[in-house]
Amino acid sequence: MSSRSPNIWRFSLTWRVIALTSLLLLGLATLFTFVSRNNLIQLFEDSRTAYHERQIGEIQLALSRSADALRQLAALVAASAPLGSALVEGDPELVADAFSAEWPALQLETGIDELRVFAADGRNMATWGEGLIDDTPFAEEWAKQVIDTEQPLTELRCALTCQQYAAVPILVNGKSLGTVVASRSLIDVIRQTKQVSGSDVALMIADTLTPLSVAPERNIEPWSGHLVALTQYRNTLPIIQYAAKQASLKRLTSAPLQLAYQQGSYEIMAYRLTEATQLDNQSYLLLISDVSAQLAVINRNTRNFLLIAVAGWLAAELLLLFILWKPTARLRRLSRVLPALAERGFDTVRAKIPRPRHRFADEIDVMETTTLDLSDQLESLEQTVYSRSKELAERIQELARERDFIGSLLDTAEVFILAKDGEGRITLANEHAQTVLGLDQNALLGKCFDEFFKSNTAMSIGDSALLLDAASPNSVYRQIEETTLFIQNKQPCTIAWSHAILNNAPDGISTSISVGLDITARKLAESRLTWLVQRDPLTELYNRRYFQEALGKALSVQQSGILLFLDLDQFRDVNELSGHNTGDKLLKLVAKALQREFSYEGVVARLGGDEFALLVEGIDTEQGIAIAKRINQVLEGISLTISGRHHRALASIGIASYPEHGTTPAELMANADMAMYQAKSNGLQRWHLLTTPEDAREQLQNRVYWTECLRHALVNDGFELFVQPIVQLKDGEARHYEVLLRMLDKHGNLISPQHFIPIAEQSGQIIALDRWVLRKSLKLLHAIADRNVSLAVNLSGQTLHDDSLKQYLADELAASGANPHRLILEVTETAAVTDFSIARGVLQGIRELGCRTALDDFGVGFSGFNYLGQLPVDYIKIDGSFIHTLRTSSESQVIVKAIADIANGFNKLTIAEFVDNEALIPMLKEYGITYGQGFYLGRPQPLNKVFDISMKDIHRISSSKKNYS
Repeated sequence: MSSRSPNIWRFSLTWRVIALTSLLLLGLATLFTFVSRNNLIQLFEDSRTAYHERQIGEIQLALSRSADALRQLAALVAASAPLGSALVEGDPELVADAFSAEWPALQLETGIDELRVFAADGRNMATWGEGLIDDTPFAEEWAKQVIDTEQPLTELRCALTCQQYAAVPILVNGKSLGTVVASRSLIDVIRQTKQVSGSDVALMIADTLTPLSVAPERNIEPWSGHLVALTQYRNTLPIIQYAAKQASLKRLTSAPLQLAYQQGSYEIMAYRLTEATQLDNQSYLLLISDVSAQLAVINRNTRNFLLIAVAGWLAAELLLLFILWKPTARLRRLSRVLPALAERGFDTVRAKIPRPRHRFADEIDVMETTTLDLSDQLESLEQTVYSRSKELAERIQELARERDFIGSLLDTAEVFILAKDGEGRITLANEHAQTVLGLDQNALLGKCFDEFFKSNTAMSIGDSALLLDAASPNSVYRQIEETTLFIQNKQPCTIAWSHAILNNAPDGISTSISVGLDITARKLAESRLTWLVQRDPLTELYNRRYFQEALGKALSVQQSGILLFLDLDQFRDVNELSGHNTGDKLLKLVAKALQREFSYEGVVARLGGDEFALLVEGIDTEQGIAIAKRINQVLEGISLTISGRHHRALASIGIASYPEHGTTPAELMANADMAMYQAKSNGLQRWHLLTTPEDAREQLQNRVYWTECLRHALVNDGFELFVQPIVQLKDGEARHYEVLLRMLDKHGNLISPQHFIPIAEQSGQIIALDRWVLRKSLKLLHAIADRNVSLAVNLSGQTLHDDSLKQYLADELAASGANPHRLILEVTETAAVTDFSIARGVLQGIRELGCRTALDDFGVGFSGFNYLGQLPVDYIKIDGSFIHTLRTSSESQVIVKAIADIANGFNKLTIAEFVDNEALIPMLKEYGITYGQGFYLGRPQPLNKVFDISMKDIHRISSSKKNYS
C-alpha cells in the first residue's frame, strides 16, 4: 500500500456542463417520447369515440328507416280496395282471399315475416306469414289504439327474437274499419350496419332463460343472453365469449372495451335496442372492430421518436464538447491570474494575459479585457488616494462653514425651532425660543417639551396631518398640533407646531424637530368670526339662525317650554322721525336690557328688524305670562330723547308653549307670531297667550277666514302686482324691477303681504300663490318686451321643495312667450342654507331654462359665505339690516365690504337693499356694489304708473308659443 497522499481529482467545468446537459437532454427526450405517445393514443381514442358516436347514429338511422319502410308497406296493404270491401262485409274468408294473391310477392320483395288484419272490434280477421304475431294482449292494444287515434304506430319488440312491428288503420270512406299489423326481423338492419361500419355485428337478447332452440355456443352466460344473429360467426364468436369474461354488459354500453385476443387487438361496443319489460327482454347490438393495425402504428411511431431523440442527444453533446474545449482552457488561465490582483501584481497580470485581438469578441474576451482594465484602474486608484484624502479635508471645512450658516439662520428666524430626543427632552433651541421663554439654551436643554407648551386638545388639528413614504431611507413622519404657551405677566399665546420625526439618525436614536408659529392673532380673528356667525352685529344678541337651532334642540328633548315673540310698537316712526341711527340706539338699549334681565333664564335673540325672541325651557304658561309682564316692565323703563323727541320702547308679546302649539321651529314661531299680532290688536295688555280657549277659537276663525280669502283671490285673480326699481348705481338707471304682491279685499282695498303670507305658508297655498305671481309676471314680461328690463320674483322655501317647479316654469315660459333671460327668481339665504342640496338643484334647474337667480337677505346670520361659491346664483342681495346702519356701524361696513369682495370673486353681482338716503350711494360704489334698492331710489308702485299697463290688461293677455333659446 503506497504511503503517498491521493491526488485531488478535479471535475472541470467542461465535463460538468456535459454531464448536466446530458441529463437534461435525456430527460427531454424521454419526456418528448412519452408526450408523443400519449398524443397518438389520445388522437386514436378521440377518433374511436367519434367513430362510435357515428356508428350509433347510423344504427338509429337504420332502425328509423326500417320502421318507416315497414309502416309504409303496411299503409299500402291497408289502402287495398279489396281488403276494405272485405272488411265492410265482415267475413274473415273474404278478408283472407282479398290479399292472398299478393302476399307471396310482398313477402319476397320486402322481407315481411307476417301480416295480420284486425277488425274494428279487435277480432283477428286474417293472417299471412309465420304466425309471429300471436293473440297476445299487446297486438289487440295496438289495434285498439290505431282504431281510436286513426294514427299508425311502430314498435320494436324482443322476446325470443327481435322483430319490428307496424300497425296502420284501414280507412274506408273516412271511417276506421280495422287495422293492418306487419312485422319483419332486423336482418336487413344488421346487414346495413355491417356495410356502413365495416365492423362485425351481433344481435344479442339478454334473458334469464335461454330457449332450447338456441345452440349452446350462442349462449353467453356471463351476460345472461344468447346471440340471435352474428356476422363472421367463426372469427367473432370466440372474441365475444372472451370479452364476456373480461367486462360486464353494462360496461360495454357506457364505453367501448379494448382487449387483446390471440395475436390481435379488438374493440367491442354494445348498443341497447330495447329495455326489459314483462313481455320483452333487453336486446343489444354488438359491434366488434379490429384495431390491431392502428395500435401497431402507434407503437412504431413511439419507437422512432425515441431513436431520433437519443441520436440528437449524442450529436448535441459532441458538438457542445467541441465548442467548450478551448474557451474553458482560457477560463482556467484567468482563474490562475486573478488572485495576483489582490497582491498588487499588476505587471504579472498584463504579462500572462495577452490583449484580445478577435474581430468578434465573446464573453471571455470581454472578461480578459475587463481584467486588464481592472488592473490599470486599481493601479491608478492607488495613485489618486492621496489627492482624494486632501479633497475630503477641504470638504469638511466647507461643511463647518455651512453649519455655522444654518446656526445663524436658526437664531434669526422669528419662529420656534426645537430639537428633541426620543423621550421628548429638548436638545436644541433657537434664539427666538430662548427670547420668548426668557431662558438661555443651558436652562432649556434636558427639559421636557410639555413643561413649557401645554397641548390644546380642543384645538388640535390632528394627530397625524401628513405621513410621507416610510420606505424611503430619508422618510419623515410629520405631526401638526396646537399648544398654549403661558408666560408670566403676559397673555397666553397659541402656537401651531409641525413636528418632524427623523428616522435616519446615524446613531439609530430617534430624533425630532419641532417648528412653531405664533397664531394668537389668527385665533382671535377666528373667534370673532365664530361670534359673528351666532350673533347679531348690531345688538350682540343671538341671531335668528342660532335661535332656530336652539329652538330645534329644545323641541327634540320632548320637554315643555315657552316661546315669547316680541315686536316693538311704532318702531317705524322712530326711524322715519329721528333716523335709523336713533332706531339702532333704541334697539341696542332694548337688547342690553333683555340680555341683562333674562339671559340667565333662557336664550335671548334678535330675529331681525325690531323683532326679538326669548326661549325659556321647563316652565309652564303661568310662568311665561309672568316673564312677559316683567319684560313689559323692563321696557317701560327704557326711553331715548333725540333732538327734543322722546321715544319709548314698548312691545307687543306673543306667548306660545310647546309642544302644545308646535312641534317644529317653523310652526312654533308662526304661532308665536300670530299671538304677537293678537297682542298688538289688544292694545292695553300688550301680551297675548295663545292657549286660552277664546284665543284658540279666534285664531282658528282667523286662519279659516284668511285661508278662504286666499283661495277666493287665487281663483278670481284677486291680487295686485306692484314693482320696485332696482337701480344700477353707476348711472342711476333702473335695469330691473322686483315684483311685489298685494291682495284686494272685497271693497277693493290693498292688503299687505304680512297679513296673508304666513297663512299661505301654514295652509299650503304658498306654492299656488308663487305660481300665480310667476304666471302673471311672465305675461307682464311678454307685454313689456320692448322695454329691455328684467323682473325679479321671490320664491318661498316651500316652492323650493316642489318637484314640478322646473316643468311648470318651462311650460309657462313656452305659453307666455317671455324671454327667460329677463326673469330673475329670488330665494332667501335662510331657505337656501336650510336645505342646501335641494336649493342648489332647483337653482341649477332654473338656470338651465335660461332664467337668472338671486340670493335674497344675504348676510343674515353670517352663514352664507360657506355656500356662496357652490350656489348657482347670479345676484347677491345684501340684507337691509347691514345697509341702513352702514354709515354708523364699523362692523356693518366690514361685513358689507367682505360680502361685496367675495361676491365679486365668485363673479356674482351684488344688490344693496334698504337704500333710504343719498349718503349711502358713494359708500356702496366704493365697495364695488352694482345695484341698489330702497325708498330713496324708488318706492313700490302699481304697474300702470311704471309700465302704463294694468292688471286687467295682464289678465287679458293671450298665451303665445314664442320661445327663447
